[in-house]
Amino acid sequence: MDLADYLANRRKLVEEALEHVLPPARSFPPLIHEAMRYSLFAGGKRLRPILVLAAGEAVGCPPQRLLPAACAVELLHTYSLIHDDLPAMDNDDYRRGRLTCHKVYGEAIAILAGDALLTAAFGVLAAQVEVGSSPEATLAAVRELAQAAGSQGLVGGQVVDLLSEGQPPEAQLVEYIHRHKTGSLIRACVRIGGLLGGATTEQLDKLTRYGEDIGLAFQIVDDLLDIEGEFYYTGKVAGSDSKKQKLTYPACFGIEESRQRAQELATRAAIIAAELGEAAWPLKAIARYIVERKG
Repeated sequence: MDLADYLANRRKLVEEALEHVLPPARSFPPLIHEAMRYSLFAGGKRLRPILVLAAGEAVGCPPQRLLPAACAVELLHTYSLIHDDLPAMDNDDYRRGRLTCHKVYGEAIAILAGDALLTAAFGVLAAQVEVGSSPEATLAAVRELAQAAGSQGLVGGQVVDLLSEGQPPEAQLVEYIHRHKTGSLIRACVRIGGLLGGATTEQLDKLTRYGEDIGLAFQIVDDLLDIEGEFYYTGKVAGSDSKKQKLTYPACFGIEESRQRAQELATRAAIIAAELGEAAWPLKAIARYIVERKG
């Protein structure tokens, strides 16, 4: 199986599982469930849940056993996108190639849809005990996701991102934003897969370092795609970061140095994945995919 087949197969597993973790669209009150599903099933690569599965597989855990956790991180990720797109935040009109949640359902329902997805994520993650995970491992995964999403993770990164708009480029600050706003959740996905998959201390350390490297590389590439990307691939209008005077990697280091940094991080992550053995080949391939993607 090559990476394209692997990603397609695991994406299908995740999509099928996601269909069952939320109430049906017509459940009362239908408006909120329609809005939640509108954003959750708007497409996307499902990279974060796939990373949960791939990390677990790297330490010998079948992917089916990790589907609740995979769904949980996708619910949380979708909440973050809905809120990130709001007028009070990044004020984006398009996400994944179609109108953002607040453009379709209004700001109030979009906020509540994000709140509901965030809340649901932890209920879904707790269901790991129903598929054979120990209460201890499940609790560790819940803690991991909460830390990644909170004020010292995703939310903290978003706050600094907003406060830095229009400020002079500063390398240390952009590194903080990228490692927290984007990198913290990607790191958590890999660690959650390891924790629930029964990773040893050594394996979990390698997974952690891998997640940190690809998390930063992913956001650097996103910065580059905002400059060079095409709507067909990215699903977003290019140039939004520069219009908002966002603090980005290219703004600090230029395009070529940013591209080189992403490549270095991906190479290092691939080496770490190789140290985990043959079962970690998807992680190794994903590291390269992250820097080669067009959207």
